[in-house]
Amino acid sequence: MRVREQLEELESQTLSPFASFARSSRGRERTEEECPVRTAYQRDRDRIIHCKAFRRLKGKTQVYPNPTGDHYRTRLTHTLEVSQIARTLACGLRLNENLAEAIALGHDLGHTPFGHAGAFALDEAIRQVLPERHFLHQEQSLRVVDLLEGLLQADGSEQVGLNLTWEVRDGILYHSKGEDDLDLAGPSTLEGRLVRLADRLACLSHDTDDALRAGTLQPEDLPDRRLFGFGASQLIDVVVQDVIERSRDQGDILLGEELTAKLDALNDFLFRQVYRDPIAKREENRAGRMVQLLFRSYLENPELLGLDPSEDLPTREQAATDYVAGMTDRFAAQAFSDLFLPEPWEG
Repeated sequence: MRVREQLEELESQTLSPFASFARSSRGRERTEEECPVRTAYQRDRDRIIHCKAFRRLKGKTQVYPNPTGDHYRTRLTHTLEVSQIARTLACGLRLNENLAEAIALGHDLGHTPFGHAGAFALDEAIRQVLPERHFLHQEQSLRVVDLLEGLLQADGSEQVGLNLTWEVRDGILYHSKGEDDLDLAGPSTLEGRLVRLADRLACLSHDTDDALRAGTLQPEDLPDRRLFGFGASQLIDVVVQDVIERSRDQGDILLGEELTAKLDALNDFLFRQVYRDPIAKREENRAGRMVQLLFRSYLENPELLGLDPSEDLPTREQAATDYVAGMTDRFAAQAFSDLFLPEPWEG
């Protein structure tokens, strides 16, 4: 029996009947030979970790654009924290840790530079030229793994897309709840719902921690200081224990009503006091204008992206969207400088 088959058998013996079993996956869009060592979800996790879009997350804003301090979160550290929370929950509920990890690691691959400010700005710029189109980072994340990344073949050619399993793709597409109150419905697997919760929980804990570090918040400002006790990690611990206690062998991901209300209140508080903070917003507005100017420049000058200027508007719009959304903060700033700032005169 191959290692992969042994791992699949171990899943069948140890995981909850409500878990997503690798051998029962709905499969990939393109059929391929199974790995002799890794399960399907382990293989997906590895493909995500090794793709270029994952590496670029280290240069993308989480909340504070271009911070000078070394300890603020980036989109990459956020992703790793989501993965850790999701794996802990999956372990406690005897769900598939490998599936939860793969979804978590891929959930933000399509995020723009400069965080949500960049995403909102890009969406607005797109709608100005094509009102029927929009930008949602979760849809762009799926586009990244399906079309924009590729797999290197034995002959040196690159195959389009990472060809991930249906379950991972479903979890990536439906992971986000945005500004709305917490609702775990959406993903088709319990592991996907865990990531949806882990994403919200990671944001609430580390964005609060970063805001305290930045001085945007003071400890006495927090709506429920008891949740934070010795720091953001206490919030994670309280929620994880509540979810595991209520959800074990229930076939659903459950969270107590009182705790759900507290998390919703904290989310609303962060949107008012942090995400829309006038000082941080000033920098976000500048970053948003940069994103929009870059998008319009590539849309109007498609040859910069290697496209024929005669291409139709939707094709040019998609190419400009893909290019700008894939930028890191640093690369976006450099591209803006190259396109719009005069070169120093060397006489």
